[in-house]
Amino acid sequence: MASVALLSNPRSTGNRSQLPRVREFCAAHPDIFHYEVEDVAQIGEAIRTIAMVSPRVVAINGGDGTVQAALTELYSGGHFGGSPPPVAVLPNGKTNLIALDLGAEGDPIKALQRVLDLVQAGELGDHVIQRQLIALDSGGDARPVLGMFLGGAYLADVMLYCRNRIYPLGLPNGISHFLAAVLGLFAIIFGVGGGRLPPKPEPMTVSLIRQGEFKGKFSLLIVTTLEKLLLSIRTNDGPGGGHMKLLATDTSVGALFRMLGATWRGTLGQKKLEGVHFQQGDEIRIEGARSNVILDGEIFQAKNGMPIILTSTQPVPFLRLAA
Repeated sequence: MASVALLSNPRSTGNRSQLPRVREFCAAHPDIFHYEVEDVAQIGEAIRTIAMVSPRVVAINGGDGTVQAALTELYSGGHFGGSPPPVAVLPNGKTNLIALDLGAEGDPIKALQRVLDLVQAGELGDHVIQRQLIALDSGGDARPVLGMFLGGAYLADVMLYCRNRIYPLGLPNGISHFLAAVLGLFAIIFGVGGGRLPPKPEPMTVSLIRQGEFKGKFSLLIVTTLEKLLLSIRTNDGPGGGHMKLLATDTSVGALFRMLGATWRGTLGQKKLEGVHFQQGDEIRIEGARSNVILDGEIFQAKNGMPIILTSTQPVPFLRLAA
């Protein structure tokens, strides 16, 4: 039995420089079982092998896409008899939204040492938290994909534009994200798109079981079960609520700036804003002629007659690394 099983993806951005240090750390700590994959397609076999050593914690060393694929296999593959151990996410990759939500920041080696210390001190129980996941069903026979953050509408188009047009320039991640955001905002304000700019938004329909539906073109669509990302939103749990938080903003400049202003003031979600939609639900349907969404780094597309359906899972255990 290993105390910690570590799954690493050498192709994630952070691992290009950090992986030699991770390997050295694991070699010095034999109670860490380290498994490396060269492609996300190998994660299924990796999780099957990890289950054989019965770790007390599964740590994931990769970007959000690696985490998404590992979560899908952990909680849908049945390798741990329906009771997988808590998951720790090391800070790595380009975005690290999941790692940040779980309190992992900075050096991945320090985060891994923190995981090991908690296991060896017998303090896991005090740091295990429950999170619902988003289960995405895009139709067909494939099993749902699990994740924690979905970006859609024009936001997804800008994210894809950044990935396909800005990242190849070799700029630092922060500058790449800032440049893509500025160009996307410019295109929205002046109603242009395509060519050297992100494409124009496409119409879509978003439906919630109890709350109805809204249609239009949206500059922003976010669905998440993360907490840290949307701390500025005030929510009320109740009969009309749900575990997934949905935020959508119309493409009008006024709606976008009303949303940004409410976010800056910390009042987003407290009162209704024209052109800004905030809902909570446990089932969300996204439909459109060509509507891209990105779930933790993986791209999906809703097409006519093939909507994307999101549902929230039962709570699953994660390891919070913050003190």
